[in-house]
Amino acid sequence: MRTALALVALLAVGAILTSGGSRADSVRHQYVAESNELRTVNRYGTARDMSVRSLGDPRPIRARPRWLAMARPLGADAPPWARRMYRRSLLVLHGLTEPNGAVIAGARESWDYVWPRDAGTAAIAFAAAGYRGEARRVAHFLLGLDLSAAARFHRDGAPVDGRAAQGDAAGWVAAAARAAGLRARPTASGWEDKTDYQEGDEGDYIGNAIASTAVNHTKDRRTTGGGKPGARRLHELFATPNGTLSRRAGDPGSALDSAAAWAVRPFPLLALFPLVRRTLLRLAAESGRFGIIPSQDWDGGDDPWTAPTAWTAWSLAALAQRDRLRGSETVARRERAAALHLMAALRRDATPTGLLPERVDARTGVPTSTTPLAWSHAFTILALRQLWP
Repeated sequence: MRTALALVALLAVGAILTSGGSRADSVRHQYVAESNELRTVNRYGTARDMSVRSLGDPRPIRARPRWLAMARPLGADAPPWARRMYRRSLLVLHGLTEPNGAVIAGARESWDYVWPRDAGTAAIAFAAAGYRGEARRVAHFLLGLDLSAAARFHRDGAPVDGRAAQGDAAGWVAAAARAAGLRARPTASGWEDKTDYQEGDEGDYIGNAIASTAVNHTKDRRTTGGGKPGARRLHELFATPNGTLSRRAGDPGSALDSAAAWAVRPFPLLALFPLVRRTLLRLAAESGRFGIIPSQDWDGGDDPWTAPTAWTAWSLAALAQRDRLRGSETVARRERAAALHLMAALRRDATPTGLLPERVDARTGVPTSTTPLAWSHAFTILALRQLWP
């Protein structure tokens, strides 16, 4: 057996060399729903190799009819697919929430941590769906974290080494506390010169700046009056000549970032709504069959992310509702159509069992990362509730 395996390995290496390096002649992904695994088959001439990667443990997500019956329902005009997606997303959040209120990002190694923004969104979604007890439990857990210690936390609240604190954490915790009816304590955490949700280089990013508007108090001296950045200051820092919002402060030529949506929901800044509208409509127009990537300058490949797709749909639906009430029917129809377009992408992204991956292959829609992701399901709940209140 060892001789045979060695021969197969040598043939594979030989095929790689004759094909001009490590580039495969073909790569095929197959998602296996029963085991929640991604199987990848690489072919090199007549040889092939297959790898199997677990995308997460699907066992925590199981039916809880009695618990689901307590949910605040969607509106009577919600289509059947929306009701199914709503119920499945609620079950995902329930399955990934610990008794102490810790919401892990995913049931998978290196994702079974608590990110404040992910868990904060879960608390907001729980509150919107009528689960006030769950929302308060999650918010209590978040309020007990030392947000300056790390970007991620263990289920017991201890910081996880390896990634520094990010610039949006305090804002998401404050938003979660408000949604749960709790008071967030003042914090001195600033948003500048920090990494953001993309977890890349440090900088002055729009998502961090918007989230910081939710913080009661900061000592950020470059914001208006030494406090939180208001809409006027954000306009000065991020507005572009063509009426959109840039990703980086003071760089109007930088890419558009889907995090601009946060200035509508959950951190509404009315003065920025026109800029956000143009930004999101443009990003939605650029989306493919499976949604959008985080920002136009995203350097992690072209695979769409379900969380930005869902949060963009949420804010577009909110803008549509507001514009319809203000009599701007044509604009509202365009915004709602864009939101529904993104929700259709999320439906394509979902696995046969209704789980949303972190990312999917841009060409096939096959999951390529953690499945399910709590963050994506939380934003999906909020988008569905906004579309069919």
